[in-house]
Amino acid sequence: MNDASADLQSREFTWTAADFNRIKDLIYRHAGISLHEGKQAMVYSRISRRLRDTGHRSFADYIKWLETQGDADEWQAFVNALTTNLTSFFRENHHFEELARMVREAPPGHEWKIWCSAASTGEEPYSIAITLADALGLSGRFQIWASDIDTKVLATAAQGVYKLEGLKNLSQAQLQKYFLKGKGDNAGLARVRPELHRHIEFFSLNLIEDHWSLRESFDVVFCRNVMIYFDHATQRQVLTRMHRLIKPGGMLFVGHAENFSDLKTQFVLRGKTIYEKI
Repeated sequence: MNDASADLQSREFTWTAADFNRIKDLIYRHAGISLHEGKQAMVYSRISRRLRDTGHRSFADYIKWLETQGDADEWQAFVNALTTNLTSFFRENHHFEELARMVREAPPGHEWKIWCSAASTGEEPYSIAITLADALGLSGRFQIWASDIDTKVLATAAQGVYKLEGLKNLSQAQLQKYFLKGKGDNAGLARVRPELHRHIEFFSLNLIEDHWSLRESFDVVFCRNVMIYFDHATQRQVLTRMHRLIKPGGMLFVGHAENFSDLKTQFVLRGKTIYEKI
């Protein structure tokens, strides 16, 4: 037994390879997330909280209960526990620079429709909104659809309140124009101004479900650092469906570690991790 395995075995709950494989299968079927062996410690830590919250004393009992009696809320909590939400304002900034260029060069009066498919705690969709507002003004014609499978982070995103230290990638002009600084007990926090917030619609969406609630055609889709959690077959399935929702000539922005050049009949690479629909 290696050190990692010994550490897992010494913890609060008994943990077996069968437990991991069962959870691995469940999260793949429900969210498309593909877990490798190196994620055992993460899975143990995060699902242990579900055992404590639901009063179960073993992973086997929890998994059996989840599959036979677990309600929609617990299934959502299970999925929430295993999603990863690493984000920041204007992360991978070259995408926002390219988006700003696209907006500036578009015909006057164009109504921009953008989908952020992994909104997390909101930094990405608000960064998109700020980019559009900088170019078009707060009364400009743009709408952003911001989805995520994790309902907990979506609630944070919809609230739109952030620590000032998390807004360091914004200019002072942007901070003043798009945020309201808290006072008193809320000192050190800032809330997104309603004039910006109204351009964004937050909603829950599971990318591997058969039916998406979206009925729009998008100029741009942000799907960044999501596909790295899917296997190749799931990636192709999701990207093919996204392709149908992107306008001809529209753009798909992906994460820095993602490459989909094999989808040559659907997308062509136009820049660093930027694909155009063909």
